Amino acid sequence: MNFFKRAWLNLTAKKGRSILLVLVTTAIMLFVLAGLLIRNAADTATSNAKKSVGATVTLSANREAAFKKMRRSTSTSKSSRPKLTTSPVKLSDAKKIAKLNNVASYNATVSTSANAKGFDTISTSGSSGGMKGMGGMSSSSSGDIAITGVTNTSSVSTFESSSSKITKGRGITASDEGTNNVVIESELAKEDSLSVGDTIKLKATTGDKKTYTMKIVGIYKASSSASTQQGPGSTDVSNTVYTSYTFANTVKGSKYKNTADSVTFSISNPAKVSSVKTAGKKIINTSKYSLATDDSSYQTVKSSMNNVKSFADKIVWLVAIAGTIILALIVILMIRERRYEIGVLLSLGESRWKIVGQFFIEMVMVLIVSVVLAGFGGKFVGNKLGDQLVSQQTTTATTSTSSTSQGQPGGGGGAPSGNTGGGKPSGNMPSGGGRMGGGANSTASSAADTDLDINVTIMDLVELGGFGLAIMFLSIMLASGGILRLQPKKVLID
Repeated sequence: MNFFKRAWLNLTAKKGRSILLVLVTTAIMLFVLAGLLIRNAADTATSNAKKSVGATVTLSANREAAFKKMRRSTSTSKSSRPKLTTSPVKLSDAKKIAKLNNVASYNATVSTSANAKGFDTISTSGSSGGMKGMGGMSSSSSGDIAITGVTNTSSVSTFESSSSKITKGRGITASDEGTNNVVIESELAKEDSLSVGDTIKLKATTGDKKTYTMKIVGIYKASSSASTQQGPGSTDVSNTVYTSYTFANTVKGSKYKNTADSVTFSISNPAKVSSVKTAGKKIINTSKYSLATDDSSYQTVKSSMNNVKSFADKIVWLVAIAGTIILALIVILMIRERRYEIGVLLSLGESRWKIVGQFFIEMVMVLIVSVVLAGFGGKFVGNKLGDQLVSQQTTTATTSTSSTSQGQPGGGGGAPSGNTGGGKPSGNMPSGGGRMGGGANSTASSAADTDLDINVTIMDLVELGGFGLAIMFLSIMLASGGILRLQPKKVLID
């Protein structure tokens, strides 16, 4: 009799045992499939992280080199006290770096200050820059209004994370270059009964101390976690206004035209951030400028997903090993139960390997049913395990980044930045796509926002079937020793 037919008849004749085998095998396949799904989803999440969280390279003045130069001046000149001198970043250099491979766009940041003229600023305790009264001006050269020059307020880290929001009007965009448009904070607007369309005057604290008339195009609500700036000339965060970076340079003086305090490049592929930095160093004068990388958000997500993937791999292998042992024990018990059947087949001249093959075919038939059943339940189990793993990794990432940021000034906020529109010539990258480092909050948020997209595909079932066949083969081979040692005459006599 064909051993395929014998395998089928044996399974259908002993339905109770067959159902038990199907249940045990389905449980094993279910957890193997869950591990495979989580592992594949973790790979996909890591790939998606390259597009979502991104990485940056920031070009700024080389402060370390500037300090060394100042110390050398101190040692050679005793008559006067040397000052720290840094060079503003030339946008022409930024454009050269923006042409490098994997650079999506670049962002410029220009910060300065001015004095309020004809309106009140928000006064805080101990503030030397918040003098109340119409037209009141601070004696400090820093000014009582902090100006942040950007090209697009949506590129500023606090606006990207929605901790600061435009409540009326609009934010600063690339179309505001060369204009005196301004976005002010809501508390400052309430203090002076200002609204969109009104004008305010700002007086420069340096140079010819010219007075500029500014048109309010938007009002924003500052982050609830934002605090008053401390130190000499301190001012409340509500006294911070956003303008075009071109206007901020105008206030600073003509020599700052086409420059920025820093330029941040958005990297399209975070894995290439080091190569971009290396290539950028060949373009700039490293004695004046420095390049710093920030791919912490990507590394956090990558580390979390690698941990999830590692755990998923352990699930697959542990379940596979345990499943092999369990099924081998079941087959051994089946052989002990069917000794007489095996003895009869051997006495009729049936090959021992055909008998082993019969057991293997029986288990393969059980496997086919189990794989189908596991396919229906795999997504559910995978989602539950995946959510638990991601939750644990997010908690770990949040705890790690929070502990790292404790004790650091402004740990939750990144420096503001604006997209200068210097994306690749292809124009495929969206405007304002760059990002400054958002600190611990954005890093932890990136990990928290990473979800595992778990779906069962045909390839997953094929991979599961391959694992199942390997498990069945190993279990049958472990149990086949008993069949190969059986002597038909002894079995029949017993």
